[in-house]
Amino acid sequence: MATNPWDNQPGNRNFLSPVGFKFKLQKAPKVDFFANSANIPSITLGSAIMTRYGKNIDIPGDKMNFEDFNLRFLVDENLQNYMEIQNWMRGLGFPYSLEQYDDLQESANNDNIPGLARARFYEESDGTLQILNSNYVTSAQVLYYGMYPTYLSTLQFDATEEDIRYFTAEVNFKYTYYKIVDAIGTPL
Repeated sequence: MATNPWDNQPGNRNFLSPVGFKFKLQKAPKVDFFANSANIPSITLGSAIMTRYGKNIDIPGDKMNFEDFNLRFLVDENLQNYMEIQNWMRGLGFPYSLEQYDDLQESANNDNIPGLARARFYEESDGTLQILNSNYVTSAQVLYYGMYPTYLSTLQFDATEEDIRYFTAEVNFKYTYYKIVDAIGTPL
């Protein structure tokens, strides 16, 4: 029986657009509104070496390495979104005193999150990168678990600029892992 060559054609011939995304971060909702660049990080799989007579053979390893998640966002004029990330980092690192961590915990008390869950929530946060199709409807989601910021870029003021270019800040996140699902949460 002959197969129909049209059966192998893709059902959707639209391409993925680099501008079709939304990002949501539980811990910093003011940051995600102004997000203008995000990525699906690369992953690498290590390999193991099986020793053989004459030649060693590489075989798939068991450790996955996930690249950092990078987000760029416009900074609002009151620095609210920038300070969400900076205060989160200060609370995690408490550079001046342990009171900064206590302040982070106190903000958790105001959100009515119980005990250990409160402490975990304010150390890490989950995030979602929604990928939009050509009609700007969510077609897939990248779910990031256990995110926390490790880098926040500088804001360089310069009175000699001829044109106004609004500030963007970059933040890098470490995370436990991510998975890619469709719009309703079914793994792809």
